[in-house]
Amino acid sequence: MIINVLEGILLPLLGTSLGAACVFFLRGEMRLRVRKMLTGFASGIMVSASFFSLILPALEQENSLGRWAFVPAAAGFLLGMFFLLLLDLIVPHIHLDQSEEGPKSGLRRTTKLILAVTIHNIPEGMAVGVVFAGWLYGRSEISLTSALVLSLGIAIQNFPEGAIVSMPLLAEGMPKPKTFLYGVLSGAVEPVGALLTILAAGFFLPVMPYFLSFAAGAMFYVVVEELIPEMSEGTHMNIGTVSFAIGFVLMMALDVGLG
Repeated sequence: MIINVLEGILLPLLGTSLGAACVFFLRGEMRLRVRKMLTGFASGIMVSASFFSLILPALEQENSLGRWAFVPAAAGFLLGMFFLLLLDLIVPHIHLDQSEEGPKSGLRRTTKLILAVTIHNIPEGMAVGVVFAGWLYGRSEISLTSALVLSLGIAIQNFPEGAIVSMPLLAEGMPKPKTFLYGVLSGAVEPVGALLTILAAGFFLPVMPYFLSFAAGAMFYVVVEELIPEMSEGTHMNIGTVSFAIGFVLMMALDVGLG
């Protein structure tokens, strides 16, 4: 059981690390067309994972509430959105389109970019942690397979995210090994967040639906605030849209077919 949990919480980090490793094979900045394609693909996976792996189980766990079964899921979702909004406001960072955001500070631009990715990875780590917590504590709506599928889906979307973040650092002149290391470290928050969520869920088992939808809301915030604007601005918008659809369907197929 412990091995299964470790595999699940480390799998997304592997995806980020493989994406960051692109700095050893690519040169300069990533082409706009490729960037939009990868961003759209990651967005589709996150939206699909949020709905099928988090929101639906949250609703199913509250069937006894009848017509009010949506209340815990709705409340948790909104709390997750506001939690990421708060982080977005108080942590100095830059968006993936590399325009300055957040409060002014003396932090270097590269540091702000790494902080931006770290913020993105927090809800993903929480999502993995809360699903594995549901399986560990015997929630019938969540199986080991569905938990592993969510981890796999996030690992897949972390691959382009790792590349999208590491390549700009390389273009700014940072050495490849250091760029790769920072890319890996930015994803390290995911297993840490997953583990902390698993530990916390043991104390708040009766409100597991809130935890599930909280993670979903946080992931949706990242998609709406960061990824969709990035993939739809300027030229090559259709590439991002088609890639979003592919990512959504892929994650849906994994979750429904294997979960």
